[in-house]
Amino acid sequence: MSSLAPTRVFLLSPAHSGGKRAELLLSERARFPLAQRLRSGEGVALGEAFSFLSGLYFRGKLAYARVFARPPAAEPGVQVITPDRGLLAADTPVGAGDLRQFGTVDIRLDDPRYRKPLERDLARLAMHPDLEVVLLGSIATAKYVDVLLDVVGERLLFPTDFVGRGDMSRGALLLRAAREQTELAYEPAATAVRRGPRPRKAGPTDERDRGSPDPDTDS
Repeated sequence: MSSLAPTRVFLLSPAHSGGKRAELLLSERARFPLAQRLRSGEGVALGEAFSFLSGLYFRGKLAYARVFARPPAAEPGVQVITPDRGLLAADTPVGAGDLRQFGTVDIRLDDPRYRKPLERDLARLAMHPDLEVVLLGSIATAKYVDVLLDVVGERLLFPTDFVGRGDMSRGALLLRAAREQTELAYEPAATAVRRGPRPRKAGPTDERDRGSPDPDTDS
């Protein structure tokens, strides 16, 4: 048996692009640096934009995935599920128009604008032998898990400690794990209990971990 660690790619569930924080970021009157850069021709990284929209939860997912990703050659280790463009690398530049477009598409399994591009990109991942795909997002609903299982099957994993936690708790857990260089345990989504009792809190969240508990955050 090979002693090499398996290759691993993280898929991050998206932030909601049609809520109040999106309105703030996309406002033509906004003068804070991120909003100004978003309106510029240069744009901002998708992960940076979603971190603003989602606060602590997405920041945790992004920080954790960057530490522990082990992608195969030519494949981004941190990829974000989008409403209508399949999987995009977290460092993909986006502008205000991109975020507005994301906000017009609901993430629903029966919407081909969401499902078809995602299936296309998952099929690309599935071509890599022995690749593990870890979802940093909710497995309690079908909108992510069902389509991912259809394509990558038993190779779809998720952090065991996600079950029963809310978004803020997950975000704090992931940030702490990234800082401490301690990878979480995973289990296959195909055989998982998708809901469970809320676990004990991950511990006190310091000020640098705090983010807005945005009600518009996707999970």
